[in-house]
Amino acid sequence: MDRTKAQPLIEQVWEDDILERLATYIEIPAKSPHFDENWADNGHIDQAVDLAERWCRKQPIDGMSVEVVRLPGRTPVLLVEVAGTAPGEVLLYGHLDKQPEMQGWDADKGPWTPVRLDDRLYGRGGADDGYAVFASLTAIRALQDQGVRHPRCVVLIETCEESGSFDLPPYFEHLGERLGTPDLVICLDSGCGNYDQLWLTTSLRGVAAGDLHVDILDEGVHSGDASGVVPSSFRIARALLDRIEDADTGAVRPDALHAEVPEIRRYQAEQSAKVLGEAVHAKFPFVDGAGPMGTNATERVLNRTWRPALSVTGAGGLPPLPEAGNVLRPGTALRLSMRLPPTVDGEAASGALKDTLETDPPYGARVRFEATQASSGWHAPPLAEWLGHAVDEASERWYGRPAMFMGEGGTIPFMGMLGEAFPEAQFLITGVLGPHSNAHGPNEFLHIPTAKRLTGVVADVLGRVAARQNE
Repeated sequence: MDRTKAQPLIEQVWEDDILERLATYIEIPAKSPHFDENWADNGHIDQAVDLAERWCRKQPIDGMSVEVVRLPGRTPVLLVEVAGTAPGEVLLYGHLDKQPEMQGWDADKGPWTPVRLDDRLYGRGGADDGYAVFASLTAIRALQDQGVRHPRCVVLIETCEESGSFDLPPYFEHLGERLGTPDLVICLDSGCGNYDQLWLTTSLRGVAAGDLHVDILDEGVHSGDASGVVPSSFRIARALLDRIEDADTGAVRPDALHAEVPEIRRYQAEQSAKVLGEAVHAKFPFVDGAGPMGTNATERVLNRTWRPALSVTGAGGLPPLPEAGNVLRPGTALRLSMRLPPTVDGEAASGALKDTLETDPPYGARVRFEATQASSGWHAPPLAEWLGHAVDEASERWYGRPAMFMGEGGTIPFMGMLGEAFPEAQFLITGVLGPHSNAHGPNEFLHIPTAKRLTGVVADVLGRVAARQNE
């Protein structure tokens, strides 16, 4: 593919069409089922899928078919099939469901209010992961515009990813042969260490999440009367958390939640740390005077990619501060999110958490851990020589710098499913979620130049899938 011809086309499609559609998509509160139990009645997910479907059908792409597939009681998937003009099969993946609003947006921004400022498009879901379907088809269009041969492409866009993709396995079974046997899987739902070069995700952490409930009384009592006799449910919860995490260092205690870091991943972490330096932690909005965990950039890269880490993401039983009186509360609930190394089994880790937290509770308190999510991580297979050359060349062509390789700390359950379903496939996992893009948080944004470049990278790599047949 001639980059000098492809770049103006990609630029035009993004500026004249895609960004307008993404702005409309951002306005749709298409929260994932985990955050919207009434998603089917509310219709927001269907609205997002309809927007993407209508756009896909208007694209001047030869050999394309577009279908919204719906299984009873399941979130829909958008399936786009493009006939190949050369050998090979590629599966391209993205999702349209979103995380909830989150507080803390700037006064001139909001989760459902698209705002473009210079190179950034603010709003929930544009970067995570609404842009994927638009970039994927535009890449195919760029190839066809120059008559470049390409493999058969299947674009699969789901609407349950932010809830753990629990609806995907039935669609795998239902779609069967239509998904083909991909030589390459391209996922645009990941991150990038900076906006200066292509970043390939080599691994993803898993997650074991759930709610820890600690009850000590049947009802609240006067703290002056009971404190010193009745133990605080919050203190019991603190003691239980200390079983799984060192409060001073943040190190996770149970051996069952750890895994050995492969040497190649240590090496890649060191290389990434050299490129990023303080940017590994500087991208996070620390308050004045605060600093990161870890002794150096390499350790911080490994901490967020290959080591377990606990976050308490919610609480129950605690009244708002203005309503908090001198009452010893009957119970405390905490929502726990334990990120897991890529090779640790999510279900086994969830069981280990439950056993550790519930066994021999202090003071005989009623303690239960209710698992809400258990997803294994993903570890990429060795990169084929042809794909290694393809991504390096594409990064040089579109960014002017070589590609980099680094794990990511988040979870994409679909990757684990695909790894099991297609053990011979190669994987290109990348994305636009770079410094300060703040996926899931306030002021989430899409870095527009990166999205355009990544579209060109996808086109280049698709062309190489076909070309490798002659190598």
